[in-house]
Amino acid sequence: MPAKSKAQQKAAGAALSAKRGDTPKSKLKGASKQMAENMSEAELEDFASGSAKGKPDHID
Repeated sequence: MPAKSKAQQKAAGAALSAKRGDTPKSKLKGASKQMAENMSEAELEDFASGSAKGKPDHID
């Protein structure tokens, strides 16, 4: 299931980067930190993929 907002997509991308070892996990904050702990790499790839065009910045 792809992200529903740009913020979700960005957080998933950061979590995926940390999961792969490209970014230290200590640099993650908030949602991206939780995503890295609770989601698999495949789930994060799916969530971060796709175009950000037409998506809202945030969801309430």
